[in-house]
Amino acid sequence: MAKKSSKQTFEDKLHRLEEISNLLDSEEIGIEKSITLYEEGIKLSKVCMSTLKNAELKITELKSKLSEITDEQEDLTEE
Repeated sequence: MAKKSSKQTFEDKLHRLEEISNLLDSEEIGIEKSITLYEEGIKLSKVCMSTLKNAELKITELKSKLSEITDEQEDLTEE
């Protein structure tokens, strides 16, 4: 079973999602376990999507700052 610590990395969570997917595809588990795994997968998916969204926002902010710096440098060299 995967660790449930908040110390899990994004990659750990993706790996667990892959494990869950494989288990659900295997047809070797009962309906109760399938439901439990499905719920865990949904929770992990939400966390991963949130992490990706936050990373996208951060990258957008950094690109904007870089663009501002580049524009300022171009203005200085034109003077």
